[in-house]
Order: sequence, then structure tokens, then C-alpha cells
Amino acid sequence: MKREIMAELVQWKEKQNRKPLIITGVRQCGKTYIIKEFAKNEFIEHMYFNFDGNTGLQSVFDYDFDIKRIIRELEIVNTSGKITPGETLLIFDEIQACPRAISSLKYFCENMPELHLVAAGSLLGIALKHEGISFPVGKVDRLEMFPMSFSEFVTADGGESLIKGLHSMPLERELPALYTIPLERHLKNYYIVGGMPEAVSAWSETHNYQEAEMIQDRILRDYPDDFGKYASYTEANRTKQIWDSIPTQIAKENNKFVFSHVKKGARAKDLEASLQWLVNSGLVYRLHLVNNPQLPLSGMADATYFKLYMSDVGLLRRKSNLNYRTVLDGDSNFIHFKGAITENYVMTQLVSMGMKCYFWRTKADAEVDFLTDYEGLLVPIEVKSAENTKAKSLNLFCSRFKPEIAFKTSLKNIGDTYVDRTHQWSIPLYSLFRIKEYIFNEKGWDS
Repeated sequence: MKREIMAELVQWKEKQNRKPLIITGVRQCGKTYIIKEFAKNEFIEHMYFNFDGNTGLQSVFDYDFDIKRIIRELEIVNTSGKITPGETLLIFDEIQACPRAISSLKYFCENMPELHLVAAGSLLGIALKHEGISFPVGKVDRLEMFPMSFSEFVTADGGESLIKGLHSMPLERELPALYTIPLERHLKNYYIVGGMPEAVSAWSETHNYQEAEMIQDRILRDYPDDFGKYASYTEANRTKQIWDSIPTQIAKENNKFVFSHVKKGARAKDLEASLQWLVNSGLVYRLHLVNNPQLPLSGMADATYFKLYMSDVGLLRRKSNLNYRTVLDGDSNFIHFKGAITENYVMTQLVSMGMKCYFWRTKADAEVDFLTDYEGLLVPIEVKSAENTKAKSLNLFCSRFKPEIAFKTSLKNIGDTYVDRTHQWSIPLYSLFRIKEYIFNEKGWDS
């Protein structure tokens, strides 16, 4: 399966001032697979080490941080060959299980910079904090990986020509039925299957929703097993309660996260650490309120008022016990939750594109679903789950704050207009992955 992060890995390989690379991301998003594919495609040899439960391997790092000694002993652990700088990719998987291996990356950077080293980990920040070990700041390069985006999903499901065709199309052109019909179908399938690579693989091979759901069920069973790692029993139990409350929180009319909806009488101070565990693990994303959208938005965010979204829309759908047939048929009872699913979809796509997001709401309940200050440009984004694109809140925002560009995303075809001085685009949900192209085009920047 093609992943867009591969291009970033190749860029890292060719960098002059390359440092050891750490790839983080939610569990089971495909980190190990993509690193091994990168190794096969780009290196003569690779040597793979998994620290999870491997005390013998972990002991290599117990004595000191002499890199030449560590290399010699790694070659004893793995007898398949020699570690040769410039030819071998050294892979440290589940590195969070060995905090001293994380610390060693500083010394690999300083004493053997010519060696290509990639480390992968989940719960990395949580593990370091628990062990009291500082991150090797300035001595590593970092990439974050996410579940498969919609465009990656379509490519995996045989629709690569659709994605390439969209990328080559003028931004202002209405999409013909040649594109809209299959892409709407792919979008429904993405809402059902999501972007966890194993579920996507099962779907693309069988086109059987139940096969994909078996994978989703296993992932949803496995995730809570992690809640007790680097946490007390009480904190782990609270994390599980928050995790289980997410579908209900998202489905509320005003989907602000409310701590007392997790457990009656619960307060923020009781649950904040457990909530942050979920955020740090990559399982959920926080979307903070911004009342006054001045740049940078991070300085205007309300730390106490936020929404919570899951990192994969397919897992949200499955965790909510929403039958796949309901998504396919558009049952009238699905209308309200469809809005929640659609918002969660948009959040995951924007995050995977590196866009830090917030939302705006007035006391009179006018609301813009997403705000970002991508590349120093204030960009409001209104989300509609169908073709109804009346956007009073977005128009109010544009009239009041006059951003250069704004977006409505729905099932409606491409179109544009001006609201005051704002160039307001309507783009389909299934072409949201082109949003950066619209922004760069508006500013006349090279993408």
C-alpha cells in the first residue's frame, strides 16, 4: 500500500545534515510496514530490532553509550550481517520499551552521523515522562505518522487514477460524474472502513465489510490493553471511561467535551491526566475553542473548552455500533450522527496534512467547525454532511474577520464566490486533500 510519508523518508535519507529519525504515531497505523518497505527500496541491507519484551536486546544499552560497542553487540544479537554506514538502515522498533535506547540516539547523532537509523515508537512521550528520561532534543529528526488518509485509501482500493486525475485538474473546474460518482462511493467506504492499514488491506482484498470489521474489533479490543502502561490502575480505569464516552460526546448537539458526561460528578482535575494520555498516544485529537481569531491561533485557544475526535473515522463508526448498511443506505435515523462522522473525517484529514486546527463559536451559537492558521494564513472551514451548503456562520465570520480565503466542504460540487473580501470556495469532502493547493494558489505561492 502506497503511503505519502515514503517521499518524506526518501528526503530524510538524502539530507546532508541528517540525524537519527524517530517516527511516532498511534499504534497499528503502519509504522513498521512502511519502514521495512523503505529499507527494501532504498538500502542494500537493513537490520531490524524490536525492543518490545526483548530484555537481551535492551541489555545492550545498559552499560554505556559507546556507539562502536553497541554496534558490535547488535551484530551479535542479529547475526544476519554487518552494520555498514551508507549501506545499512538500522531499525529500532518499539523503542519506547527501552528508554536508554532513546537516549543513545544522541550519541549515534554525534559519533556516527553517517549511519542511517530509523526508530519507531508509540506512547513515546508517555514512556519518557514515566521513566524520567529527557528527549534527545536537537539530536533527532522526527516524523509523525497517521492512519491512512482518504486519498491513500482510494489509491489502495484501486482508485489511484481518480486521485491523480483530481490533482491534474484545474482547481475551479466542476468535477464531472466520472469522478463524483466513484468518489462519493469511496467516501462512504472510508467512513465504514477508516484508515487503519490492516482494515484497509482486508477491505481492498475482499470488498467484504465484515472482514474489515473483524480487524476493527480486534484493534478496539487491543487499545485498552495499553491504558495501564505507564499509569496507575486508577488512571487506566479513568482513561477507559473517557475512551468509552467518546461516541456519546461527539454525537451531542453541542459536542463540547464535558467531563461530567464521562462519569457523574467527575471534574476536570480528576480526569485531565487520563485524557492527556489518550491525546499523547495519538488515539484522540483535541479541538480547542478560539473566540478571538487573531494569529497565532495557539495563543488565543481556550484550554478549558474543546471537542474531542478519534484519530480514525472507521474506528469511531465501529465503536459507535453504527451498522455499515446505515452508512451505505443513508437511513434517516443516521442524519444527526452523519454530521459527527463527517466532522471527525475532516479533522483527521486536516491533521494528517499537518494543519493545526481550532474552532470558533459566538455566544449566540454561530459556529465555524474548523480554523487553521496554516502558513500564517487564517483559514476558516465549514463542514456540511450533505449538499446543503447554507453557511450563515461562515458568512458571519468572513464579514467580521475578513480572511483572504474560506472553505465550505460538503457533497456539493466545486464552486466559488466572494463574501466581502473573502474568496469562499465550496469543495467536495472527497477532494479535501487538495485544500493546500487552493491556499497556495490564492497566495500565488509555489506548492
